Amino acid sequence: MTDDLPPLLLGRLNHVGIACPSIDDTIAMYARLFGATVSTPPFDLPAQGVRVAFIDVANSQLELIEPLGPDSPIHGFLKKNPAGGQHHVCFEVADIIAARDAMRARGATVLGSGEPRIGAHGVPIIFVHPRDTGGVLIELMATPDHY
Repeated sequence: MTDDLPPLLLGRLNHVGIACPSIDDTIAMYARLFGATVSTPPFDLPAQGVRVAFIDVANSQLELIEPLGPDSPIHGFLKKNPAGGQHHVCFEVADIIAARDAMRARGATVLGSGEPRIGAHGVPIIFVHPRDTGGVLIELMATPDHY
């Protein structure tokens, strides 16, 4: 990091996003294998083209994401990975606009328009392109009030 860039401190790992062709089948698999239970039942997030559910783990969450249709960004991921798989890792940040600006200042590509949008936790989010983050799609989200 250069001296002229402000620090960007990642907060806690909020969740790991897992793309799946069927949330219901994936929930059943996590219950059967790990005894996991759903903390947030499946719901549609049309603005992002996905259906989402959350499973709590001891120190984080798993976000299960299923495409709502062929225009969903998850649809393309599942074409390459038909069984599903890890889609992204999400970290909390104190200030989403400062985080976006820091990513841009460091030469990283913020996906979409670059403007934060509201994610599944009801707070602003951005995504950073995996080519700039060692092949991992990174989601940055404003720290939710309930943490």
